[in-house]
Amino acid sequence: MGMHMESRRSALKLAAAGTVFGAEAASGRVSPAAAAPSCDPSVPAAKPVWRRGLEGQRIADRGDGTYFNPVLAGDYPDPSVLKDGEDYYMTHSSFDSAPGLLIWHSRDLVNWRPLGPALQKPLGTVFAVDIAKHDGRYFIYIPFMKAPWSPPLGSFANIFVIHAPSMAGPWSDPIDLKIGGLIDPGHVVGEDGRRYLFFNDGKRVALTDDGLATAGAVEAAYTAWHYPDDWITEAFSPEGPKLFRRGDYFYLVNAVGGTSGPATGHMIVAARSRSIHGPWENCPHNPIQRTTSPSQMWWSRGHATCVEGPGGAWYMIYHGYENGYQALGRQTLIEPITWTADGWFRAAGGDLSAPLPSPVTRAAPSSAAAVHGMPHSDDFAENRLGTLWSLYGSAPAETRRITAASGSLVLQGRGAGPADGTVLTQQVGDRAYEVTVEIELVGAASGGMLLFFDDRLFLGMGIDGTRMTTFRGGKASYWPEPAPPARRMMLRITSERQIVTFHYSLDGKTWTRHGVRSEVSGYNANTIDNLLSLRPALYAAGEGSAVFRGFRYRALD
Repeated sequence: MGMHMESRRSALKLAAAGTVFGAEAASGRVSPAAAAPSCDPSVPAAKPVWRRGLEGQRIADRGDGTYFNPVLAGDYPDPSVLKDGEDYYMTHSSFDSAPGLLIWHSRDLVNWRPLGPALQKPLGTVFAVDIAKHDGRYFIYIPFMKAPWSPPLGSFANIFVIHAPSMAGPWSDPIDLKIGGLIDPGHVVGEDGRRYLFFNDGKRVALTDDGLATAGAVEAAYTAWHYPDDWITEAFSPEGPKLFRRGDYFYLVNAVGGTSGPATGHMIVAARSRSIHGPWENCPHNPIQRTTSPSQMWWSRGHATCVEGPGGAWYMIYHGYENGYQALGRQTLIEPITWTADGWFRAAGGDLSAPLPSPVTRAAPSSAAAVHGMPHSDDFAENRLGTLWSLYGSAPAETRRITAASGSLVLQGRGAGPADGTVLTQQVGDRAYEVTVEIELVGAASGGMLLFFDDRLFLGMGIDGTRMTTFRGGKASYWPEPAPPARRMMLRITSERQIVTFHYSLDGKTWTRHGVRSEVSGYNANTIDNLLSLRPALYAAGEGSAVFRGFRYRALD
């Protein structure tokens, strides 16, 4: 798969300019077969068709009136989308990150920019939220699952709400709706003008007019469509209800089949009713969308929000795993839908292995790379916590351990290593990338750079001033790297098609390759039973602190 050095330089120049890789992609004539990765290692991999944006990151907008999924590359699962006039807002499950619930903004559903985090004080693990607007005010309904640092929640999950005068905030502190044992809220206003939340397993509760308390007991509202018993899924798991009204009907879009597990498990199903009180009629051509074969490009597709696009066409926005790159997590996908004469909708994007027409054709397509995403490199001139970086698995008060200003990021240590230390992560969405940083130790601290899934599964390099510790499989390796003792060092991690290589340097000029490489395709949810992703991280442990400078991210061809 290698290319001659001159060709590689040319490709990188094209990437920096936001050019599509591959002759087929440049011409716009990309067949599904050419776009989809092969599962057969004996077959050469297809040429990428993504356009390249900031730092060479892949972006969906191809600049020719088409887009190629994902619209948000990386671990952005359970998308909830709000159409607010000409604006679209989206957020995702943020799990154990603090701050949480990064809000994204778009005008075309393809190019997204971050606004900032809505949740400053997570009360537990955050997942599968719902954004709503009512009477000029904005709401996010949030399930909190118990985390080690959480206050007592009383059950498996509790539902809270935050609200704000605009999507840019300021957002309130979480308000407990006192709903336990349910997940995945979906907000809707009925034909009676009253507000309701729907949940997993067909449950529902009425809300007060202000949306900040319940107005009755939780009750059964609908029964999700059930697939044939011989289909290969993870579990039935009816969840993620998203509701909207169009014409004479309320539509309820649901996920069944389990969110990870077998590639063919997760799927999108729909029901409708003329009244928010039912009866609900299941769509006669359910499932609306499903991965039917492990050879397809996107696996476990589900948890969809339906929204009218800027040109009047409708779309589903949902998540899926990229075939061969499950370590990147569940990525955000967008698929057109078409309405039939009998008032149902059908998926119109196939298996998403080919480019699709954009909702909006840009007047200046060359600018697309400048209007999507954010830079992943960081000079630490300001604190980008909650937008670029997230504190992992810690109470919100622990953000006091993080200071970023004047070119330095200072992490105060705690614990003995990455599993219980101060860990700062960021999401990435490229199949191949390189990250570099300088670390300097202060006091009795250790620290380093990782690719981090969770506190049980990570790999990387750490120094303590006397030796380097190599981490693999979530623990210190038996085979130490003979790096020189140092309290200041440059570290580099390269991930290329699931092969990870470490380098280190004392001067930033002469680099030594670490003696061990790692294959990391198994660092995914099905291995560790946690719905996260493998992502770059910085950590500090011990009694002192670790000072980081010049974090650099570069996507590779």
